[in-house]
Amino acid sequence: MADTTLIDDRPLGQSIRRGFMRRCPCCGEGKLFDGYLKVVDRCETCGEDFRAQRADDGPPWLTMLIVGHIMAPAMHVAFVHYRPDPMTLFLIFAVGCVGLSLVLLPRLKGLMVAFQWARRMHGFSRS
Repeated sequence: MADTTLIDDRPLGQSIRRGFMRRCPCCGEGKLFDGYLKVVDRCETCGEDFRAQRADDGPPWLTMLIVGHIMAPAMHVAFVHYRPDPMTLFLIFAVGCVGLSLVLLPRLKGLMVAFQWARRMHGFSRS
């Protein structure tokens, strides 16, 4: 039988919320990023080590998945019901896609780092 005490001391929901808010999943106080997407080596508040994180291609993939699932139906509805000029439709949805992507990308990266931390994936299992 597996020992679940290692996983239970890092609540997944709380960690994911903190990561989504770009905060340290351990304490919720320190910043998770140094800049837009660079994960800090250590939390400035609690000292948790984040060098083990391996978010890689996950956050951009999730961002494209979410933005595509929001914008494609919205574009279809706008085109069918309002029939705007194609250039107007393009400009509105291009700005919307870029804006939504820029907002979601760091939050989803924080979410993935927090998930890895909460589930002790990669090098997070040592602490």
